[in-house]
Amino acid sequence: MPADLTPGAPPESGLLAPVWAGTPVAAAVSDSAWLQAMLDAEAALSRAQARLGTVPAAAARAITDAARAERLDLPALAARSRQSANPVVALVTEFTALVAAQDPAAAAYVHRGSTSQDILDTAAVLVAHRALRLIRADLARAEQDLARLARTHRDTLMAGRTLALHAVPTTFGCKAAGWRHLLLDADQKLAALAAAGPVQLGGAAGTLAGYLQHAPGAEPAAYVHDLTAAFAAELGLVAPLLPWHVLRTPVADLAHAAAFTCTALGKIAVDVLSLTRTEVGEVHEPAPAGRGASSAMPHKRNPVLAAAIRSAALQAPPLAAGVLGCMLSEDERSAGAWHAEWEPLRALLRLAGGAAHQAAELLGHLRVDPARMRANAALSGGQIVSERIAAVLAPLLGKAPARDLVNAACAEAAATGAPLADVLRADERAAALLAQERHRDLFAPQAYTGAAAALTERALARTPAAPPAP
Repeated sequence: MPADLTPGAPPESGLLAPVWAGTPVAAAVSDSAWLQAMLDAEAALSRAQARLGTVPAAAARAITDAARAERLDLPALAARSRQSANPVVALVTEFTALVAAQDPAAAAYVHRGSTSQDILDTAAVLVAHRALRLIRADLARAEQDLARLARTHRDTLMAGRTLALHAVPTTFGCKAAGWRHLLLDADQKLAALAAAGPVQLGGAAGTLAGYLQHAPGAEPAAYVHDLTAAFAAELGLVAPLLPWHVLRTPVADLAHAAAFTCTALGKIAVDVLSLTRTEVGEVHEPAPAGRGASSAMPHKRNPVLAAAIRSAALQAPPLAAGVLGCMLSEDERSAGAWHAEWEPLRALLRLAGGAAHQAAELLGHLRVDPARMRANAALSGGQIVSERIAAVLAPLLGKAPARDLVNAACAEAAATGAPLADVLRADERAAALLAQERHRDLFAPQAYTGAAAALTERALARTPAAPPAP
């Protein structure tokens, strides 16, 4: 008989999520982190109201002092959230009691004029921003290693591949520079979000009426402006133009940027997986003792970092689509759409953080084999430069006849195993031209890498976004 699950066992340990299990982002978006972010929002709200004279400063201090997640029973709060379909209602009850035990007079000012969505949405932005700092720090490490790889291998010949087959020669430096360019695209999106995370402050239906009720005599426009600005300043966030209770742009943007980050890193991962195949062997993952071991085959060292990153990239797009669907929020608060955002948003942050952390390790220790790259580029016996040969022959034979000649020569070379140069030199139409001194390197793959080196330098001139704040 299977053993019973242990009551109270910690959920979400990452047993089935090796891409993020044990990484810094796991703690940053944990239930404890969300609870602390909600408490941070409650405390910041009281301090903002104290700034404007609608909450006593002593009460704000007491509320802030009590706002510690470890003082609350997290599993009990989670269970009680079923009674209200969100965790804030139970949190306010428990937190008010905690404040009252410390300062009875301050308890009346907890959650003053507020609503659940103000607290939970603001907490979501706080959690996201704390996760973004970790993600961007790992992306910065990966970017530096990609820049190093691109410079080191600017002229390292390798086969360019299209539809899984050899196309024309390129360089590994150009490939690494392209990876870096895509990574910088992702980081740019995250940096923009980190600079523009809005607090939520709207009250029960987006009019801030509850807050105004506790500010008798205040001029409404000025008070709500000042309160929102003060709330944002307390948390290091920004004040939005309008409450976004049902205008879910901030959450949709977060979901999109996290998914884009996963898929950008996923592109790098699938390239590494392709290039590390036994029969290709052009790059190799770092493999410290025990890493990548097979449970059945002692000889294997599996590319587990790239596999984990790819798993994140495959999971992220449908999660982002789910968050985008939650923009269909009816009226002034949705019954279900708002609630449906929370888990996929957290999952996206976990996946992006886990993928970035794995990518930083992968790229920091990626082993490149230039000799194997050169050998693989020579596998087709010169066919990898057939495009060049056809272009050289075209002025002599005409474009279509030259293409037909090279097509037939490639087919013969493939069938017989003969080098393409030998096949073409046996054709009197091509032999004289190909014998000319100026064409002596015509079949050399390293002589046909186009602008790969220049493109690498151009890509490396792109500077990263400003680094995340510590």
